[in-house]
Amino acid sequence: MKRLLLSLFTALMIPQGVLSSEETPAARDLMILGWVETVTLPEVGLKIKAKLDSGAETSSLDARIVKKFRKDGRRWVRFTLMDPQSGEEHVLVRERVRTIGVVQHEGNNQIRPTVMMQVCIANRLLDVEVSLVDRSEFSYPLLMGRRALSSFALIDSGNTHLTSPRCKISAELAEPENSP
Repeated sequence: MKRLLLSLFTALMIPQGVLSSEETPAARDLMILGWVETVTLPEVGLKIKAKLDSGAETSSLDARIVKKFRKDGRRWVRFTLMDPQSGEEHVLVRERVRTIGVVQHEGNNQIRPTVMMQVCIANRLLDVEVSLVDRSEFSYPLLMGRRALSSFALIDSGNTHLTSPRCKISAELAEPENSP
């Protein structure tokens, strides 16, 4: 019943003619997620908490020691991810997708590189563009913006942890399962 009411409410709130069925999935086809969900980053085997934020267009990931460089005429980024549980550091290198300017609430502007990261949320394995920034002052190492979520999810702002990450991941990216 809750899903039906949420779907009906969503359908009624979208003005006619604003979105075509080709651009946006029907509300009944969208997964309902809490405003905080646990996700995994399969490549490094990290399980982290993510804040789902429809107010942010681009996702951002807690990254340290972010170094931009060029190799063979292409733009790259080397950065470190920290495992929140163990403190273990994982150094990654990715091709830079673009550089974005972000206006913060205090009015300061930040310039950040973006890279593609594979993220497992619920039963979806997504390639997500994330900006790299030190998020150590925030409660959640990953903020997932509407660009990453709009094709498959609605956010239930009154709930958290409505799903758990359950993606089928290729053998070279899978982390060992500890649960029965």
